[in-house]
Amino acid sequence: MPKQLLTLVGDRSLITATVERIDAVSPGVIPIIVTNTDHASAIERDMHVSDRNDPVLILEPVGRNTAPAVAVAALEIIATRGDRLMIVLPSDHTIADEEAFSAAVEHASLVAHDGFLVTFGITPSHAETGYGYIKVGEAVSDTAFLVSEFREKPDESTAMTYVASGDYLWNSGMYVFLASRYLEELRLHAPDIAASAQQAYQRSTRSGMRIDLDSEAFSACRSDSIDYAVMEPTTSAAVVPTDPGWDDVGSWASLWSISRKDKDGNVTLGDVELEDVADSYIRGGDRLIAVVGLDDVVIIDTPDALLVTTRERAQEVKVIVDRLQEGDRPELD
Repeated sequence: MPKQLLTLVGDRSLITATVERIDAVSPGVIPIIVTNTDHASAIERDMHVSDRNDPVLILEPVGRNTAPAVAVAALEIIATRGDRLMIVLPSDHTIADEEAFSAAVEHASLVAHDGFLVTFGITPSHAETGYGYIKVGEAVSDTAFLVSEFREKPDESTAMTYVASGDYLWNSGMYVFLASRYLEELRLHAPDIAASAQQAYQRSTRSGMRIDLDSEAFSACRSDSIDYAVMEPTTSAAVVPTDPGWDDVGSWASLWSISRKDKDGNVTLGDVELEDVADSYIRGGDRLIAVVGLDDVVIIDTPDALLVTTRERAQEVKVIVDRLQEGDRPELD
């Protein structure tokens, strides 16, 4: 079950919160959700429960990363709504300050109308090694700057240098640009991806609000991210610095950081009893979880698996997941 469909923060799924965030910026807009075919019904149920406008679902037969996903969305926008600005948002992020986010979108939209491909740079609060960084260049407006360069996820000492310099922002993976400008830059820098996306979209079939991309054409597309395929090579990349309380919820530790804590810094869900425990995230299911004398731990109990780790190493759960995949374990199904 992807985290986008889970209620991890507040009382809404992450994808519903994302759709409502856009509705606040542009009321009544019909969102376009690019997703895997297997998740279509679950997303439609989630949107129905939240009483949202039915979204357009562009369904990928296989995952090919964000560059082709954004391309087919841009093609759909131009074909059905005309060339206009598109806001590209991952549906698994949290944003605490909606007003700051709306203001950043407004600033980005002004620059995007001038032909820039605009990303949002998050003001770093600490030396995070799990995010990519953006080096800020010359100003193009009062609130936007050229992107000097993108940097990959750094080690701790490099991240500390970035933050201390004041010249770097976290790369949020959120964008604003004209649909036509994105396609122009994609055709220039990754023409093979542009051609495959165009072919998959042209051969797609429609049923209600669903668009099924042509399986043969889309499966043949090279997998690449929007950053590698377009944002890094383009000379039209701009960044709007913002601090909207953003988090990509990339690990249980990041979920701990954005959740409401008790007086000892603990986040607990379910039937949990603690004794001399601090700064921990403990999420239970149907049975009691008792924890004694531990700090900075993450404990996640589900019907078929139990995870115990430290907050510092919580991202390494992916190593275990890889091992489960290699062993074809049923817990992944």
